[in-house]
Amino acid sequence: MRVLSRAVRSREARLRRYFLAFSDALDRVTRVFCVAACLLLVATVLAVVVLRYGFGMGFIWLQDLAGYAFAVFLALSVPVCLAQGGHVRVEVVSERMPPGYLFWADLAALLFFLIPVFGLAAWAYWPDLRYSWAIREVSVETGGLPGLFIVKTALPVFAILMIVQGIASVLRGSGEQGKPSA
Repeated sequence: MRVLSRAVRSREARLRRYFLAFSDALDRVTRVFCVAACLLLVATVLAVVVLRYGFGMGFIWLQDLAGYAFAVFLALSVPVCLAQGGHVRVEVVSERMPPGYLFWADLAALLFFLIPVFGLAAWAYWPDLRYSWAIREVSVETGGLPGLFIVKTALPVFAILMIVQGIASVLRGSGEQGKPSA
């Protein structure tokens, strides 16, 4: 019986390591896209300001590009923040609780809030996203950029990344602190 128990624990540990490695890889890729979107956002806003106030001219497509970069940056930076442990916690109660409390609080938040809310967001947005891709949706502005459908894809990607990083943060927490003793 103990041999079977050790084999199961070994398999669970291996799956946990693989999932954490997968979430870390996703985090690294997401950070690259965040940095690229941030740099693009800064460059396009700077160009819009210089062109408008320095030369008295402007381009709608450049303003659209800044909006697209901002949308992607915002959507992808939240899962990166969660993966880095930079999210805000309300620590009024947990300061007085035993060390294992944080694990159970994170697990409850994951199961009852994060997965249902972001799962619902991805599922509910799917028909709109499918339609946007079907018509290859473009900017609503005359002279704006095409490819709005690609930017709209950031919302379900954001939701899925939040779920993955939430699961990974609970798995990391279970190894570091207060995992319930059996």
